[in-house]
Amino acid sequence: MDDFIARIEKIYPPEQVETLKQVYAFAQDAHKDQRRASGEPYIVHPLSVANILLDLGMDVDAIAAGLLHDVIEDTQYEYEDIAQRFGNTVAMLVEGVSKLDKLNFHSRQVMQAENLRKM
Repeated sequence: MDDFIARIEKIYPPEQVETLKQVYAFAQDAHKDQRRASGEPYIVHPLSVANILLDLGMDVDAIAAGLLHDVIEDTQYEYEDIAQRFGNTVAMLVEGVSKLDKLNFHSRQVMQAENLRKM
């Protein structure tokens, strides 16, 4: 988390850094009782996704959606909760990513290309 904060502080203005800190805190709380198969806290995965989006030069809304991308599917929170807290754009991105896993792709490469296109 500290590395992520240090990275975003170099790129974004303070108000956007604060937004991403709030998004991270929300995602961490939403996933607090969840663990990955490896036993590590679930939040490690959304944080990794957010770092990849940061590497790709995505905007704050896309990075926020990366942090939140499993919240609608894997927690008690719904689209409306995300929209109310972080805005409709972030909520639509989260919902769009959530729907991707319901699509059938011919290959992993096609699925990854579709993920990138949607971002």
